[in-house]
Amino acid sequence: MPQTRTKVFTAHLPIPLAEKIDQMAARLDRSRGWIMKQALSAWVEQEEERSRLTREALAEVDDGSVIDHQAVQAWAESLSTDKPLPVPR
Repeated sequence: MPQTRTKVFTAHLPIPLAEKIDQMAARLDRSRGWIMKQALSAWVEQEEERSRLTREALAEVDDGSVIDHQAVQAWAESLSTDKPLPVPR
């Protein structure tokens, strides 16, 4: 199996965070590096998804696929009444 090329990053962490990472590494019987790689991979994936959703939302705005703020506000305010308005579309 070919080995993936890597690059070393150095970061200064607050002691409490570093201690938590050490505790997790010991509990999972994994290295600090493995823990950090998992955490960074999850964060990068989350940020990529956030960016995708933002681009998608901006495209909807550009296409005019938006719901009027006043309609949403009126709907939200109607939820506490006996006859709530239908969800705005």
